[in-house]
Amino acid sequence: MMKQYLSQIHKVEDWILEEYIDQWSGYELPRQTIMTAEGQTERYMYYVLEGIQKSYYLHGNKEHVIAFTYAPSFSGIPESFFSQTASRYFLSTISKSKFLRISYEKHQEMMRKHRAIETLFRKATEVLLIGTLNRYYELMAFDMETRFRNFTTRSPHLLQMLSQKDLASYLRMDASNFSKLLATVKI
Repeated sequence: MMKQYLSQIHKVEDWILEEYIDQWSGYELPRQTIMTAEGQTERYMYYVLEGIQKSYYLHGNKEHVIAFTYAPSFSGIPESFFSQTASRYFLSTISKSKFLRISYEKHQEMMRKHRAIETLFRKATEVLLIGTLNRYYELMAFDMETRFRNFTTRSPHLLQMLSQKDLASYLRMDASNFSKLLATVKI
């Protein structure tokens, strides 16, 4: 599954991709476990096999959800992982989660060894940047209902997987407004 996922980002020769994937190891966590706390440095990049995770920051005892991750996708705190600096926010599991993970050191070693792996992750980083900028644009340019409609069009499956509180936070609205939109907007 991971091989197929990576190949969709950038085609890499099978033997190189297999060598890279062999560097990843299995890892499991129970639900509601902090994977990386604010102030810690992200030491691993994760590939989600099962479960849902969220990244969030705290401000005045309130969670502000930045992103959700679930299979098949990468998880972690990318800017902390790539720069090996302290994270400014948290990453935690919402549900029991299974991953493959690779350490920063092994990842760097494979990128130095194989130009194709470096290209793969440059392209993956480009996709992440584009997605982040699109999300930023939506949060800044759209009103609450438009953000809600866009989200339910793009990711309707998440309505069944996540709490309304987390979804409201992700969409930058009050939970009561999210509930009203859920009741009145045709999905």
